[in-house]
Amino acid sequence: MLRERFGPVDTADRAHAPVVVAIDGPSGSGKSTVSRAVAARLGLSFLDTGAMYRAMTWWMLANDVDVDDPEAVAVACGKPVIVSGTDAVGPTITVDGKDVSGPIRGPEVTAQVSAVAAVPAVRARLVELQRGCAGVAERGIVAEGRDMGTVVFPDATVKVFLTASEEARAERRATELRAKGVDEATITAMAADLTRRDAADSSRKTAPLSQAVDAVLVDTSRLTLEQVIDRITALVEEQAGLSSV
Repeated sequence: MLRERFGPVDTADRAHAPVVVAIDGPSGSGKSTVSRAVAARLGLSFLDTGAMYRAMTWWMLANDVDVDDPEAVAVACGKPVIVSGTDAVGPTITVDGKDVSGPIRGPEVTAQVSAVAAVPAVRARLVELQRGCAGVAERGIVAEGRDMGTVVFPDATVKVFLTASEEARAERRATELRAKGVDEATITAMAADLTRRDAADSSRKTAPLSQAVDAVLVDTSRLTLEQVIDRITALVEEQAGLSSV
């Protein structure tokens, strides 16, 4: 039923369809921060799908599943209970009832998440959960990730592809990590990992990172955070007929 709800939508029915804003892009492009801010301004729910893949990866590592063995990952991926809270002001992510919002951002999960996310069974399971979150969003939802506009919500009301130069994304990530007190050696390693993850996510066979043909491209390299939020909010207001709350 959820697949039908978020499948092809006739133009005449679009006005009655749930509002879905799909924001895709590579690591470090600002998807999470921008998506949360846009959702908060417009009174929409917010879905960080990357956190869901990280949560799955965290569970695999915590339960000694060999993440380099796609068959083992596929067999195990139906076991964890992953729940995403979609409040834009305070989104949450739990696995089997445990808050994992902190642990999933660690370097071990970051290093392995692309391998887990490439497993078709994992993507099938989480796509179902993602569509389920959108299905219960009262006013609508802003969903950010890597295949929101191409796979999960192909008929989203608004599609945006956020990008930035590799240098800009690396510097933003470094600034964020320094603010958290992360040492320079770790920052350098994670900057290198950014490039590796871009390559892995763009080249995987199942749902690779790519811009939907009908998505609006927004290059954030030379824009401030507020400029990006303003631009996307205005786009959603125009295309979805929404207004800020």
